[in-house]
Formats: sequence, C-alpha cells, structure tokens
Amino acid sequence: MPTIDVRDATGAAAGTRELDATTFDATVNVPLMHQVVVAGLASIRSGTHKVKTRGEVRGGGKKPWRQKGTGRARQGSIRAPQWAGGGVAHGPVVRDHDMRINKKMKRGALRSALTDALRSGKLVVVDDLAFEGPKTKDAVALLDALGLQGRVLVVLPEPTSDLAVELSFRNLTRTKLSYAGGLGVYDVLLADHVLFTGPALDALAGTGEGGAAA
Repeated sequence: MPTIDVRDATGAAAGTRELDATTFDATVNVPLMHQVVVAGLASIRSGTHKVKTRGEVRGGGKKPWRQKGTGRARQGSIRAPQWAGGGVAHGPVVRDHDMRINKKMKRGALRSALTDALRSGKLVVVDDLAFEGPKTKDAVALLDALGLQGRVLVVLPEPTSDLAVELSFRNLTRTKLSYAGGLGVYDVLLADHVLFTGPALDALAGTGEGGAAA
C-alpha cells in the first residue's frame, strides 16, 4: 500500500499516511486518460458555430448569364461557394460535441491520473486546511510554506462553512480549488502540484479507506 508524508500548514512534517491502493497504485492508462480529457473538453463546447450555405445567403436567385455562348464558365448563381460573398461549402454547423464516456471509464482515468501524480511527486497532503477569514495572503503563505509553485490544484472534502478557504484562493490565477466528489482528470493532469487535505482523501475513498495518519 503506498504511503505519503503529511505536513501541516507551516510545512512541518506531521507524520505519514497510507493511501488507498485502488486509487493511488493503479495501472496508468494513458489512452484512457486522453479519451476522458478530450470528452470533457468537448462537452464544454457550445457548438453554436454556423456558416451560411449557398441556399442561405441572400440573393443569387437569377442565373448571372446564359449557359452557352458567352465564352465564360457556366454559372448558376452568384452565391455559389466559388464566388466572393457566396455561401460556404462543408462549413461548420450547429451540433453537439458531446462524446459518450461511461462512469467506469471516468473512474479508471481518475485513478490513473492520481497514481501518476503520486509517482511523479506532485501529490502533497496537509493534515487540515482552515483560515480565520478570507485572506489571499494566508493562501499565499500556505503555498510558500509547502514550496508549491506553478499550477496548484487544491482539493477539499466539501465546501467550508464560511467559504474562507475558497475565497482565500480565489484571486490566485494559477491555483484552482476542487472538491473530492467532483475531482476531474483534466485538472489533475494540468496541475504542477495537487494539494489534498486529510479529510479530502477520506472523502475520495468514500468511507475513509484512504488510510489514517501515523
């Protein structure tokens, strides 16, 4: 069973913790992660792109010149795609970009992403996370104490009662906050560091199988 060092908010060692082998010691399936990420990015596309075809562009109902005898190429409408101001051939249309991904694939991709995060050393665990009030400087001090730079994903078990933690990280452009129940594969892969709290690991395991701090 994999283990990880646990630190407190000052960056000092606070023990070690066993992690759920099913979640953090799985086979890393790169094609599956890619498929889930592509599906997730596709699902947020609005799909409202649209161009007009030759039948939708106004005008062009009359044949510009007779079929034969002019010496010029035959033309049926000035709104054909080869004309300036004409319609677009094979252009984008309004459609749904959603891709079918089942729950088993999503769970497998998340296990792969978390396993890769642990093995690559970008997974960090703090015993707990709480601020007296919503202050960005407290969030910055925490990240500095833990030595986290770049893109940081902070994972909480659930929304805090006063939202102090969420509001403290809100102004940090390279920091994103997520909850254990809605953790996404793309966010884990994109982050340079993934910061879990102890309760968030318990919530991720479902019933606390993530292990206990030692």
